[in-house]
Amino acid sequence: MQVRKQGYTMLGLAGICACMCACASEAEKNTAAAEQSRPKKAVVYFTRDLSAQGLQKVYNKINQNITGKVAIKLHTGEPHGPNIIPRDWVKALQAQIPNSNIVETNVLYESPRQTTQGHRETLKINGWDFCPVDIMDEDGAVMLPIKGGKHFTQMSMGKNILNYDSMLVLTHFKGHTMGGYGGSLKNIAIGCADGKVGKALIHGSVPENTWATSGERFQENMVESAKATVDHFAPHIAYINVLRNMSVDCDCAGTAAAPVKAGDIGILASTDLAAVDQASIDMVWALPEEEGHDLKERIESRKGLRQLSYMKELGMGNGEYELVDLDK
Repeated sequence: MQVRKQGYTMLGLAGICACMCACASEAEKNTAAAEQSRPKKAVVYFTRDLSAQGLQKVYNKINQNITGKVAIKLHTGEPHGPNIIPRDWVKALQAQIPNSNIVETNVLYESPRQTTQGHRETLKINGWDFCPVDIMDEDGAVMLPIKGGKHFTQMSMGKNILNYDSMLVLTHFKGHTMGGYGGSLKNIAIGCADGKVGKALIHGSVPENTWATSGERFQENMVESAKATVDHFAPHIAYINVLRNMSVDCDCAGTAAAPVKAGDIGILASTDLAAVDQASIDMVWALPEEEGHDLKERIESRKGLRQLSYMKELGMGNGEYELVDLDK
């Protein structure tokens, strides 16, 4: 009886162990499945090297899908703008990208750049004459679809956007009067929309007020506009943010931009839009208070961080990122 009892007990333990092993195996499978379904962190590359060489260094990390005819989306600035990305840096980079040229669109606000003729004169003044500059709405506009937006189903873009296979979004990161900040998102949201219709739609323009929309709604309008461009080019689109001469004002302000208080940081690059702008914001937030206060106040007062949260809601990238320091 004792032997039988012990044998029965041993059999029961063996069964329990087998069950436990099976449960553990199932749990491991569930954990592995959860890990696979969780979005991988985006990769953001960083260098403190604010130079043509630094720009080339980060570009080389994100250029795997930049193929065919390449649009370099750059804010070329108002006449004699003091804070734009140095011309020689852009010239050196553009020379290394086959079949590329700069692209721009005309603007909505009062400026020489409201018309193609005035825009071209400004390009000459600022030295953007080393390669062709395509003012994409010079000959009209095209409607691109917006998937999943709650304010728009399509956006009016400079029609020449259709002439390109890839886009490099090369951005001077800084503050912005209405957006709070201007990163890669703003560069394509406003910068690819045509000057007569697209930009007016984003700003909610009405006859009595060109700038009728502000706050979170304006941020959401920008995000939806940018989504049209992102979806059009994906995966042949990449982003570089240059964190230098970061006034609270956009390069739209030209020589009237507020003096720069924030210290220069470096250059960030990614194939993920949300990640590169999130990393830029994180670095601004890490500045000493006396340097970063005005820029952070500008961003917060305009509800600028809504750009980041709405991008994630629309699936335009991953705010979770791994920062790869190229200087180490």
